[in-house]
Amino acid sequence: MLALLALGSSVAWGTADFFGGLLSGRRPAIAVVGWSQGLGFLVISAVVLARGEVSWQGWPLWALAAGVAGTTGLVSFYTALSTGTMGVVAPIAALGVIVPVALGVASGEQPSGWAWVGMVVAIVGVTLASGPEVSGAVSARPVVLAVVAALCFGLALFFIDRGARESTLMTLWGMRATSVTVLVVVALCLRSVGGVRPGELPALLAVGCGDLLANALFAVASSRGEVSVAAVLGSLYPVVTAVLAWAVVKERLRPVQVLGSAMAVAGAVVIAL
Repeated sequence: MLALLALGSSVAWGTADFFGGLLSGRRPAIAVVGWSQGLGFLVISAVVLARGEVSWQGWPLWALAAGVAGTTGLVSFYTALSTGTMGVVAPIAALGVIVPVALGVASGEQPSGWAWVGMVVAIVGVTLASGPEVSGAVSARPVVLAVVAALCFGLALFFIDRGARESTLMTLWGMRATSVTVLVVVALCLRSVGGVRPGELPALLAVGCGDLLANALFAVASSRGEVSVAAVLGSLYPVVTAVLAWAVVKERLRPVQVLGSAMAVAGAVVIAL
């Protein structure tokens, strides 16, 4: 069950990233992130109100930390993409999965030998599926920003897991409330909402709900098992995004991406078995 839930989070994250990327071709990336996060916050708030049971024990600090880490990671990632080469930035950011694995093991988790094999294969596969480039000169700024994004993404996964062990629903709500607050402040400072039109709101809502679903699936998976294993399976989303780009917009996959996708799937199978 853990494997299916974590893989489901990868599918949801990868799909949301793909369609979010398409929308970013028409609107600023920060606007797409802000609107999708805000609309997702309305959805999760409605769920919390419908449940009618709110507990404030255990999860607030984890949710706050996850929101700050996740938002910082997104801003760093998009800034790195705008100033550097995606083939350098994306693979570095994908390595953020190492953070929750290390923290999970440090907190007492003991994955089996085969699980370790599967995790290593999957991590290498995801990195290759991101399309790494090793030729040409690369400035230090995008590399540093990509490292910051990787650390923040990895920390966000670990914080979600810790908060979900207290309350999955409230952790997701608190995380989204934090990220939306930060993004509203950014919008006020820029004095702009990105030029988003009413007709684009349904697509942005779908992206926001996809990200919300991914967070929920990962939170349930990790809180019921080992965060180190769930984090690896939940971080296969670059493969999903690459496959959708190939299938929908006919983007050509490089041989290294095909190899990486195959390795990521193989690693996931080993972990699941």
